[in-house]
Amino acid sequence: MTDTDHGGPPADASPTTATSDPALEEIRRSLAGTLMERMGIEVVEASVERVVGTMPVAGNTQPYGLLHGGASVVLAETLGSFAAMLHAGPGRQAVGIEVGATHHRGVREGVVTGTAVPLHRGSTTASYEIVVEDSTSRRICTARLTCLVIDERRPI
Repeated sequence: MTDTDHGGPPADASPTTATSDPALEEIRRSLAGTLMERMGIEVVEASVERVVGTMPVAGNTQPYGLLHGGASVVLAETLGSFAAMLHAGPGRQAVGIEVGATHHRGVREGVVTGTAVPLHRGSTTASYEIVVEDSTSRRICTARLTCLVIDERRPI
């Protein structure tokens, strides 16, 4: 990916100074060096009830110039996974076990926004609906993610 402007906040609006929410700040720090960082995903809101993030279309397209469906799924799984992580709480982790998506329309430019909301939050599984919309609030993709909620494991 050669694009460097991901449509995020202005240079003078540092993500870590835009909020004092420790969970959101930790999520933002965890993106460093990951696929999400390379795709330009930014998490802008995070709570047990809702996780919202953005992603640029530029640099995340397929050969026809449309946002790649896999990019939409990466955004959706990222947001749903963070929501499940917040639900799991300290000492537990969430691991994705199923993701599915329906692509409703194409988008060629701008920034898309994904919003993950819980469908089910249990002691062992959590499921989320993630809606991805374009900058005019048209639905681009609807995804569903199910995560297994387990006790945190020590590295081997």
